[in-house]
Amino acid sequence: MALPNEPVTLSVEQIAALNQKLSSLRHDVNGKLTHISLAVELLRLKPADADRWLNAMGEQPQKIVADITQFSRDLEAALHITRS
Repeated sequence: MALPNEPVTLSVEQIAALNQKLSSLRHDVNGKLTHISLAVELLRLKPADADRWLNAMGEQPQKIVADITQFSRDLEAALHITRS
C-alpha cells in the first residue's frame, strides 16, 4: 500500500461524506450481526428449521466483509492511498 507523499486535505463535504459512509457501515454491520443473533435464537426455538437459519447466518459474514471492503476503498480513495 502506497501512502501519499504530501499532506492530504479533505473538504468539509468530503469529511461529511466519509462520516455518512462510516455511519451507514456501522448501521449495516449492526443489522447483519443482529440477523445472525436472531437466527441463532430461532435455531434454539425451532431446530427443525436449521437449514433455513444456517443459510441466513452463513450469508451475513460475506456481506459484512463486502461492506467493510467498500468503505475501505472509499477511505483509501479520499486519502489518496494506492494499492501496490
